[in-house]
Amino acid sequence: MEQFLKPTRRAGDEFVDLDATAQAELVRTKQVPPLELVDAAIARIERHNPAINAVIWDRFDAARVEAGGELPDGPFRGVPFLLKDIGANQAGLPYYAGTRALKAAGHASPVDSVLGARFRAAGLITLGKTNLPELGSCPTTQPLSYGPTKNPWDLARSPAGSSGGSAAAVASGMVAIAHANDGGGSTRLPAAWCGLVGLKPTRGRVPNPTNISRLTAELVVSRTVRDTARMLDAVHGATDADLYFARPTAGTYAEAVHASVPRLRVAVLTDGGEYRVDPACVEGAMNTAAIFEAAGHDVETVTGDVLFGGDGRVNGKLWMAGLNQRVAEIGEIVGRPLTQDDVEPYNWAAAQRGRSISAAEWTAAQHKQQAWAQGVFEWMAPFDLLITPTAGCPPLPTDELWPDNAKPWTIGRTYGLIGRFTLPFNATGHPAISLPLHQTVNALPVGVQLVAKMHRDDLLITVAGWLEEAHPFAALPLVR
Repeated sequence: MEQFLKPTRRAGDEFVDLDATAQAELVRTKQVPPLELVDAAIARIERHNPAINAVIWDRFDAARVEAGGELPDGPFRGVPFLLKDIGANQAGLPYYAGTRALKAAGHASPVDSVLGARFRAAGLITLGKTNLPELGSCPTTQPLSYGPTKNPWDLARSPAGSSGGSAAAVASGMVAIAHANDGGGSTRLPAAWCGLVGLKPTRGRVPNPTNISRLTAELVVSRTVRDTARMLDAVHGATDADLYFARPTAGTYAEAVHASVPRLRVAVLTDGGEYRVDPACVEGAMNTAAIFEAAGHDVETVTGDVLFGGDGRVNGKLWMAGLNQRVAEIGEIVGRPLTQDDVEPYNWAAAQRGRSISAAEWTAAQHKQQAWAQGVFEWMAPFDLLITPTAGCPPLPTDELWPDNAKPWTIGRTYGLIGRFTLPFNATGHPAISLPLHQTVNALPVGVQLVAKMHRDDLLITVAGWLEEAHPFAALPLVR
């Protein structure tokens, strides 16, 4: 009889099929020491990162020391982790935000941020920092400071942005879970293009006491709904200093994964208005709506006139003013005003436009944005859940996403298509999740976005858990 030899796994692959919850259970039950998990993750990073360019800075030696010592007894004790290089941070780690100026200055964080401290208390061991676009400002990860991150499903394509480094690291199996944040789709879009779970929690659910933006929410990208739910359990809860507070949810998010799905009234939106949404993305959302309809939920197709129209356009004016302010802040850190040579063309053009916006114009735009947001709440009020494509198109080739140096703003049309369905819910604050529920004909991941009412992160997790169990997520990428 012919015999077949089972291929021997390479170093580092011992735990690659396990999510963070399963890895933590191995540590908790003393089947595997944290150092073994850390060594395996480091081996995978060293093997895959040269091709993918997801990890831009590492602390491998320090992580090994931590793994061999006393760790906090949190739910992810001993699990390897990566931090995105913007937002949450930990003491002594670099903070470049994708910029060449901060990289040249060797800027680092002197303290843990609140969320960075909560990641540490959860027992996670930070192995390094992940790549992102300069200032996290666009939906692709190809900064001049570190070069493009490649999508593990197709190395010629982008992993989206701005959490593209974290998403590529998780999709390729470097780690099971990584930090992400979302100011316009920056968690959900990379999740969609890399075949992952990406939750933007309700505004104010996760602490960010130094933040005044209504747009930003932080959490993680992961491969399973339960990992995302347990991480939200570990880090949620505003501090007294937070500008935004989310209403507490009864029970835990981990329990919500397996809760029964109530009968829902569901809206589905696939029309991108002035943008032509790729048929594969439309198909993913419509197939998901069909799953709900077959399960007995009430499903209705809606248009996005309210979501995309009118004063929602002031978001761009506010974004440009905010970008100008961030450029000025970096200048204060490095001790000199930044120039056109310090900032990438797209961001420099936007920041220059932002400089021309007066305080009166900025205030008027804020009022218009809030009135528009109220209209969106009224539009969504009859529904428990909204289904949309996450991105307006599947993963695009990286070469198609470089701004033109002479006219960098022209790439904005492409960026607008990518983030068509995500940005509105940063402005409103609704919780939204991207799930890897579909693929293109050439096997690229297509994410589907689910949006719930404010504070109903628990319902999103319940529905996501149901979909994950009934319709298992897509196959694994080529690079893993």
